[in-house]
Parts: sequence; structure tokens; C-alpha cells
Amino acid sequence: MEYNFDSLIDRRSTNSVKWSRYPQDVLPMWVADMDFPAPEPILRALRQAVDHGVFGYDWPREPLYKTVAVRMEKLYGWQIEPEMVVAVPGLVSGFNVAAGAVCDAGTGILMQPPVYFPFLSVHENQQLVRQLAPLKKHSRGDSLRYEIDWEIFEGAVHSNGARTRMCLLCQPHNPTGQIYSQSDLLCIAEKCRQEEIIICSDEIHNELLLGSVDYAPLASHSPGIAAYTITLVAPSKTFNIAGLFCGFAIIPDRELRKKFEKQMHCMTLHVNGLGLIAAQAAMSGECDDWLDELRIYLTANRDFAVQFIHDKLPGIRTTLPDATYLLWLDCSELVRAGQIEGSPHLFFLEKARVALNDGADFGPGGEDFVRLNFGCPRATLAEALNRMEKILN
Repeated sequence: MEYNFDSLIDRRSTNSVKWSRYPQDVLPMWVADMDFPAPEPILRALRQAVDHGVFGYDWPREPLYKTVAVRMEKLYGWQIEPEMVVAVPGLVSGFNVAAGAVCDAGTGILMQPPVYFPFLSVHENQQLVRQLAPLKKHSRGDSLRYEIDWEIFEGAVHSNGARTRMCLLCQPHNPTGQIYSQSDLLCIAEKCRQEEIIICSDEIHNELLLGSVDYAPLASHSPGIAAYTITLVAPSKTFNIAGLFCGFAIIPDRELRKKFEKQMHCMTLHVNGLGLIAAQAAMSGECDDWLDELRIYLTANRDFAVQFIHDKLPGIRTTLPDATYLLWLDCSELVRAGQIEGSPHLFFLEKARVALNDGADFGPGGEDFVRLNFGCPRATLAEALNRMEKILN
């Protein structure tokens, strides 16, 4: 079946954060949701729930947890039991719960900027010490790649006068879109094992793979790694249902899972009923034909944007993401040359009327960068890039 991802849908009349934050002449290419309707099996399940008409208190039940477990085995050969799955109201809630469950006040939490910006405030929420191990940027022509600097990583462990208790991992990575190599993942896991550090791995973009890349959850590599790993997954990015706030923590270790569930209870966190219904439909396999075509479309959007930047936006470097629908754009050369004055985010917003994410929000190493969301119809993407070209040239 063919799906039309080129259809332009008016979202300005809704409560969309993406489309209502800026004036109507600004094209929003920032917050990470897509401008595509969710697949029909999800919409059908939600219609049935609305038609039923009763919206009382709901809770996740064993069939949903079994669906998550079956999907992990189907996609990655990762065998987990349904009781290892805990429903959470989104992955930002999930990694804050994990930090509260694992870390005592004053202990350390390690992360690798530039990184998804809610990571950077977890230490404030949970009274922890933030420990940064910045990724190392490599430029080649107009392309970017990032890698782990192991000397920096090891130096960040137990730094700032605090013992590291948790490592927050973002995989596939946001904002770069990279997938860590298996050797890098195993090295992170081994270093954390040696230092008795729990890993919380945010893998929300796990199904938005571009091209023919390989991917497997960190915890799926061995039962030993799974024993000290909290894996966070969700259908929200993949099937564009982020506003329904439903995700899952997969925690094979029973004692670690008990601590997580206790923290959930203390924070009085609950998943809404429509989110549970949508998640069941999304992860059942009924939407996989739609997802296959979405990935083809997003891959073509990525390639279109990267080629456009190469041909028409000289001075800007970009990642070639393995997953996600996000491009990480390095504008530092144009800033140094004076072609962009001040923040690239404000420059493109004010001059080109294109709203991008400000790279500075992603932590040290993000200054002079912007993040572009290409999860939209090709015409919208082309319009944004044309506006950026016009103002630069």
C-alpha cells in the first residue's frame, strides 16, 4: 500500500507547540514531531475508544507489556519477559524517574553533549552532580561525524567531586542522528560495569532507521549488560503520537525495576488511557507497512537536504544521520566570517523566518549550531532550505 507523505496538513488551528510558538510567517522546522498523520490502525483504535465514550481511569495491562516484549524479539531477537516492562508517560519522565530511583542526592550523572537538551537538567531535578564527557567533532569537507573521546569519557567518571551513579546514553543519538558502533557500546557498558554505574539508555528513535543501517538496543547484547541497564523506548517518535505521552522502560533486573516502580509511585506518574490504546496499535505490527514507507520517505528527505546544503549553503556542515529525522548543522564557519551575526538560531528566525532549534540548548559544543527537523512533506523542507539560501546569498 502506498501512503501520501507529501500531503500538506494545516496544524496552525490546533494546539501544536511546533506550529503555534512563532508568528504565522515563520516556517517551523524545530521541535521533534512530524507533520504526518499517524497510521490508520492507530487512528482506528482511537476512534473506537472515543466512540465508546467513557474516559475513566485506565492502567496498562499485561497484553500491552506482552506486545512490547514480542516487538523487541521480532525486531532485535531480544528476549524479554512482559513483567520487565514498565509504562511511563514519556521518556523525559522515564530518565528522570531512573535518576531518582538510582542516584542519591549529591552523586553524579554522566552524559555526552551535545545531547538532547532535557538530559542537561536532570541533575537539577534530582539534586545530582552533572558530569559531562563531550563527544569529539570531526569535520571532513561539509560533513560532520562525532566520536567518543575515551580519555575525556574516563576523566568525566567520578568527576566534580561526586561518584558517578548513572550514565545517560542517547542511542540513536539526538541531535547528531548517529548510531554508536557495537564496539563503542560494549566499551561504554564495560566501563560502567567496572565502576558499578547504571546505564539509562534513551532509545526513542530506535525504529526511525534511515537507509540500510544496523541497530540493536544496548541491553540486547548480553544478559550481563541488561542487568544494569534501563532501556527506554516508545512509539511516540516513530508513529508521530508524542502528544499521547506513552513510553516504556525495559528493566530486566528485578531489584532495579522495583526501585524504578517505587520512584514512579512517589512522583505520582500515570500514562493516559488513549496513549495506552495508541501504543498497543502502534507496536502490534499493524503499522509496519506504513513505517517501511515512512523510512524510505525520510531517507529521501535526508538525502535531499544534505545535497541541498552541499550545493547551495556553502560554509554549513551537516551530519548524515543514521536514524531520526533531525539534521545537526554547524554554522561556525559563517559565524567566524561574519556572514551570520550572533546566534544562527536567531539569524535564521529573524532574517529567513525559519525556526530551528538553537544548538546552544544541547550543551557545550552546540554553540553556533542549529537542529533542523526534516520530518515533513518535501515541499515544506524545500521551502525552508530555499529561505535559508536566499538570506545567505
